[in-house]
Amino acid sequence: MILVSIAVASAVGFIGWAYQALLKPPPLKTCGSPNGPPVTSPRVKLSDGRHLAYRESGVPKDEAKYKIIVIHGFNSSKDLSLPILQELIDELRIYLLFFDRAGYGESDPYPSRSVKSEAFDIQELADKLQIGSKFYLIGLSMGAYPVWSCLKYIPHRLSGAALVAPFVNYWWSCFPVPLAREALGRLPKPDQWTFWVSHCTPWLVYWWMTQKWFPSLSITAGSMAIFTDKDIEILKTLSETPTIGEEKIAQQGVHESLHRDLIVGYGKWEFDPLDIVNPFPENGGSVHIWQGYDDKIVPRKLNCYISEKLPWIHYHEVPNGGHFIFFDSNHCEAFLRALLVG
Repeated sequence: MILVSIAVASAVGFIGWAYQALLKPPPLKTCGSPNGPPVTSPRVKLSDGRHLAYRESGVPKDEAKYKIIVIHGFNSSKDLSLPILQELIDELRIYLLFFDRAGYGESDPYPSRSVKSEAFDIQELADKLQIGSKFYLIGLSMGAYPVWSCLKYIPHRLSGAALVAPFVNYWWSCFPVPLAREALGRLPKPDQWTFWVSHCTPWLVYWWMTQKWFPSLSITAGSMAIFTDKDIEILKTLSETPTIGEEKIAQQGVHESLHRDLIVGYGKWEFDPLDIVNPFPENGGSVHIWQGYDDKIVPRKLNCYISEKLPWIHYHEVPNGGHFIFFDSNHCEAFLRALLVG
């Protein structure tokens, strides 16, 4: 019995050590806290006490005809620079609102972040800044899942939405299993493993993303194999100019920014896209998906499938387009004109 007790105590001790050393993320460095980064951007305070940082662009909101909230993707922030020509902004009188999603940049972390909470963060941000009862959304890559959330939970607040190179969850129940399995199987093995861990064992994500024994996510590892030639051209062009705010993206901790995105996005959802009802049955607005034909990060077959099942979604395929189609000025103009003026 003494040996059994010692063995049990040792096992419990090891589990406790492993949790603290390997599984538990380090303490957060919240912006504005004594040990955290400074607050340098305008922020709004939400009803639960959290703050969201934002950036405004385009014409003043009081003079705007179209008001758009832009939702950044994975490992990005409100400081992303879209190549939208000033002439187009002036012509259409566009106001643009960028914000850091919870845990990114200078927005407070939210360990309870969920697909649903993203929609209500956006709604409250719009209300705090008084941009009006309705607004447009553009979600880029991983930023598409908050758009799906808004279409589900706050469709009455939307004038229209565009999902550009949009994220997909391979475990959405709407996908036929063979189709989802085939699409997932086309990804690099480290990405398949990462998405599987995020979906099945989210409590292991911090360890998985920080361990050194196995490769994890290609995009954070700097692998170029996931990019098309067109993507690489765009990356080279972007590298020629300084990237504003890049050092702030995960400054409060990678777990509540990047890792939380994986956990929420690839986790178990309360709904999937096919559960969403057409938010514009009388054609008072429109929803668009823009997909690069050659995108190696988001398999086009899955977004094609969703669009076929939801005929109220306007599907646009960009020939020879990779994942970074939103960094092309011609494509950006096409997104905006289709969304705003049809």
